[in-house]
Amino acid sequence: MIGAQRGFLLLTSHLGDPMRKPLTVAQLRKLAVRAKGMERESDREMEVSDLIALGYDRETADRILYLLSQEEQLDWYVGEGRRQGCIPVTRVSQDYPAVLRSRLGLDSPGCLWAKGDLSFLKMPMVALVGSREPEWLGDAFAREAGRQAALQGYVLVSGNARGADRAAQESCLEHGGRVISVVADALQDHTLNENILYLSEDGFDSPFSAQRALSRNRVIHCLPRLTLVAQCRMGKGGTWDGTTKNLQKGWSPVFCLDDGTEAMRELEQRGAVPINGIDLEDLNSLQPVMRNFISE
Repeated sequence: MIGAQRGFLLLTSHLGDPMRKPLTVAQLRKLAVRAKGMERESDREMEVSDLIALGYDRETADRILYLLSQEEQLDWYVGEGRRQGCIPVTRVSQDYPAVLRSRLGLDSPGCLWAKGDLSFLKMPMVALVGSREPEWLGDAFAREAGRQAALQGYVLVSGNARGADRAAQESCLEHGGRVISVVADALQDHTLNENILYLSEDGFDSPFSAQRALSRNRVIHCLPRLTLVAQCRMGKGGTWDGTTKNLQKGWSPVFCLDDGTEAMRELEQRGAVPINGIDLEDLNSLQPVMRNFISE
């Protein structure tokens, strides 16, 4: 593992210690911006004076250097991850999804932990998000989305939450497809499956939290060529939060189930395209509306 990749891991991971305080995405972005123009001999380690010159106070500078100094803890943690089938993919790794860097820039995760076949990240993807308690129409839409993704050669991206997420994932797998599951719980607890690539921020052993569930939404919405919304609650929940942020920031084109609900009408007002289950039969036909979005 090269120095830059180790640096990302040291700065962004808990390394198995819940008391360790790595940099947040915002703090990592600030450091990257400040360090961009820093001139320093390539063979010299960063010092407190370098960080102070970048505008950090002594306490923050000491914290950053302390994080970077925990090399032995890093080696132990990466070794433990590999024994669990989990490997780190940092922002400077060749396997890191280029689409995340292009759509999120310095707000992209510093590191993703992966369990499964990384080649899925190079394949065409479509995402499905939706309510944890979908009504029959939303459930049917999610299952059809998973089925059509499999039949049409797309990798299905979803969040492994109960309800629409799992309905779509199960349907995709039942029809011989591949799934990228961006989880918000401990990556190590998921059973290795040749047709599933599990991804996680923070670490391979990080437990579930509401904050992690919300944070992973940007990964789900940025990876695919398009995002399908099975059902959501008006103004509430992770599906609403992730989808409205996507529509605001233009991460990926959004197509929502035309079920006549207030939530879906509002998403349409914000730029989502209403569709029905029959429209899923040719996912390629949905792509012309992508012309105004960032290209992969």
